[in-house]
Amino acid sequence: MQHKLFAFVLFLFFTSGIIGQTEQNISISFNNTPLKEAVLQVETLSNKKFYFDEAWLNGYFVTKEFESQPLRNVLEEIFSNTNINFVFVDGRVILLNNTYVYTELPADYFNEEDPDKNIIQENNNAPIFEEEYSAQQNVQKRNLVTIGKQRPNSANKTYVLTGIIKNDKTGEPLQNLSISTVDRKRYAVTDANGRFSIQLPYGLNELETNLLGFERIRQDVIMYGDGSLNLSLRENTESLEEVVVKSKKDANVRDAVVGVTNINIEAIKTIPLVLGERDILKVATTMPGIKTTGEGSSGFNVRGGRADQNLILLDDAVLYNPSHFLGFFSAVNPFTTGSLEIYKASIPAEYGGRLSSVFDIETKTGDMEKFKGEGSVGPITANLAVEVPLIKEKASVIAGFRATYSDWILRSLDEEELKNSEASFYDGIVKYKHNINSNNFIQGTFYYSKDRFSITSDSIFNYNNRLISLKYGHNFSEKSRAELILVNSQYKYGINYEADANEDFNFGYELNEYQAKLNFNYNISPKHKLSYGLSSKLYSIDPGDIEPIGTNSDVEAKTLDREKGLESAIYLADLFEVTDKLLLDLGLRYSFYSALGPATQNVYAEGVPKSESSIIEVKEFDNNQTIKTYNGPEYRFSGRYLLGNEFSVKAGFNRTIQYLHLLSTNTTQSPTDIWKLSDLNIAPQRANQYSLGFFKNLSGKDLEFSIEGYYKTMDDLLDYKIGAQLVMNEDLETELLQGEGKAYGVEFLVKKNSGRFNGYLGYSFSRSLVKLDSQLMQERVNNGEFFSANYDKPHDFSMVANYKLTKRFSFSGNFTYQTGRPITYPIGRYVFAGEEQVLYSDRNQYRIPDYFRLDLGVNIEGNHKLNKLAHSFINISVYNVLGRNNPYSVFFVNEQGQIKAYQTSIFSVPVPTITYNFKF
Repeated sequence: MQHKLFAFVLFLFFTSGIIGQTEQNISISFNNTPLKEAVLQVETLSNKKFYFDEAWLNGYFVTKEFESQPLRNVLEEIFSNTNINFVFVDGRVILLNNTYVYTELPADYFNEEDPDKNIIQENNNAPIFEEEYSAQQNVQKRNLVTIGKQRPNSANKTYVLTGIIKNDKTGEPLQNLSISTVDRKRYAVTDANGRFSIQLPYGLNELETNLLGFERIRQDVIMYGDGSLNLSLRENTESLEEVVVKSKKDANVRDAVVGVTNINIEAIKTIPLVLGERDILKVATTMPGIKTTGEGSSGFNVRGGRADQNLILLDDAVLYNPSHFLGFFSAVNPFTTGSLEIYKASIPAEYGGRLSSVFDIETKTGDMEKFKGEGSVGPITANLAVEVPLIKEKASVIAGFRATYSDWILRSLDEEELKNSEASFYDGIVKYKHNINSNNFIQGTFYYSKDRFSITSDSIFNYNNRLISLKYGHNFSEKSRAELILVNSQYKYGINYEADANEDFNFGYELNEYQAKLNFNYNISPKHKLSYGLSSKLYSIDPGDIEPIGTNSDVEAKTLDREKGLESAIYLADLFEVTDKLLLDLGLRYSFYSALGPATQNVYAEGVPKSESSIIEVKEFDNNQTIKTYNGPEYRFSGRYLLGNEFSVKAGFNRTIQYLHLLSTNTTQSPTDIWKLSDLNIAPQRANQYSLGFFKNLSGKDLEFSIEGYYKTMDDLLDYKIGAQLVMNEDLETELLQGEGKAYGVEFLVKKNSGRFNGYLGYSFSRSLVKLDSQLMQERVNNGEFFSANYDKPHDFSMVANYKLTKRFSFSGNFTYQTGRPITYPIGRYVFAGEEQVLYSDRNQYRIPDYFRLDLGVNIEGNHKLNKLAHSFINISVYNVLGRNNPYSVFFVNEQGQIKAYQTSIFSVPVPTITYNFKF
């Protein structure tokens, strides 16, 4: 109570000269007048003496007209956009820099209160920081900063502080940095652009930053209003035993999205994989809900979706074939990859064109301060990536190149035909990033890959990906930014056949995609974060071109007509924090598609199967003339509700539309499959997915638990008739069927992210079913009932573990079990037209044997000396330790009237590998 009486005495002393004064009216006008000059003019007209520091008024100008206004009103207007307050004392006007003098006391000033009643309650979103030091880390104290202008009656308010935090040396934004009050009750985490937004109470706040590898600072900030504060942090070079800062430790619990998988690029180096190649996409298949049809197969099946229903993006450009070496390796260089996010549900509204998932792969930005490099040498591949600063702290380039140098692995496979095969590949990527200034940047990526293989002695196959991505980013303000993205993706393949001089030919296929996107982000308030934009892409497909080789070839030259389609979309999304517990991610996307000419389209009679004989009209379309249009809304809704500090429930609903189809008669995706656009006879695919999940963390033990369930329906899925001819078919729609599908499942995942023993265990039970029903018997499969898709594997179990024995030595293991995929078996014989025929079961009625595999590895880190040319890492692993003869496929052959079954395996024996990795 005594401190309040003392304050009251000072209050009476200071305000004694204020009470009872009167103000005169002033008429004056200003036109871009310097504030100092304006103050002197008002001083002359008011006949009062003004006291101030001239430095406070520098840089401000006034444009305003006053007609017979009280002096107080005039001063409030001219100081409205500054930090200047004022007070009248005995005929004098005293200007104050961001200080306010109260002329009356609050009504309850002398009431005894709980001194802690205004303490901000703990924010449940606060991150948890785990730190173990062998030496005390220095915390740098920064000078006091005042934000906003002090005003009366604002002491009980909160204000928003925004800003950007960058690397002091390189100027690169610092992502996943936590900035919080020292009591952890208010916090924010920087995004990919280094931006943060934190809500702070009125008055003095002490902020602290945390990010592994960078200095920790404490910044005193006085909040009188909303404002911004940009910071630069130095890299922390102090030698520590171990520092672990987890600024997004609870992201899996607190984010609104459901069905998202993040792959830790650095951590995958210890996972034993075939031939020792670090492979981010293969690691993704060990997570629940992401499968392949078999060992060494290309393509992914995500939550019951087909291989063509995944949008695989590399720096915003589509990668149409993400595999090398017949599916054994991914076509993405792990040394140049910065991040991989996989959306199995809750697909952001900005993405479209696929039903099941988005694989968002982002290339690292090259170091802008010093030259760096990383590489590896394995049994069949070599890889090298370098980072080169071009303009210090402003521009850099990262480049990576990878290639094979041996065909020995194919010769060692347990398949006689493959022993005489050959296969090779290479890929290269270059990314340039230039920070023009704090508000503008440009970046560009070029990627190219090529594969060449020969499974038989008479055919050589080749395919290649090429993509170009350009991005320009601009910050309008702390709250608003935009990106313009231009991309081109190309996929080509060819077949060279030379076995019989009368049948020799060259075949070529090419797909091009051109896209422009404009994305905006606007943070309306701490509770509303908007994203919106538009995009348009042009498809151009040359579906087939065959030419004879040599003058003796009887093959007729033929070129199919080019297909074109234009797909455009607009989208709007809002991340809405309804309460501290309820967070909603609401998105709406509306897509439009037009099939374009020039083209020839058949119109078929209704009620009969599509065939050459049922064509009733042939329509001709000129160049860019619209053939058929499709459109529709795509909903992207998800939400999170906190059941506790580290426990949440999430739910989501997605509606997606896909205008592009992949046609294949193979069980697995093949490099020579055909992409087909929707047109007059083929409707786009559509899907609805419902998701529900529970997420729980145990912070003391650093454990994450999640269980997610989903149900998905799909319409207008493309399938094919028995014996369909898909290549070089001008009337392709006569070989196709369109039906419906459904998929459902439950996914369980437990992860331990740190400690000597770490890893994860995942299990999913899922089903994927297809229904091909029609009033026409010729277009009905399995009597129009639902049957298992080719990739349906109900049980999928994976365990990845790593045990750190010492700082340099660790052991790792990978165990996988999957139900065998479906297959159609011959079940009998019958005689038709005097010939014996084989009777097959319903499609996919049986299954091949189950698949399981154990891999083990030893990881040896190089010594930790600071002064050495390069840091090394050696991985010694054995793939398929148990020598399990897992079936890749089962096929049947009629030998002398006997139907015999044969099984094909890829790796039926243990495969040892040693890989040397280095960094410099």
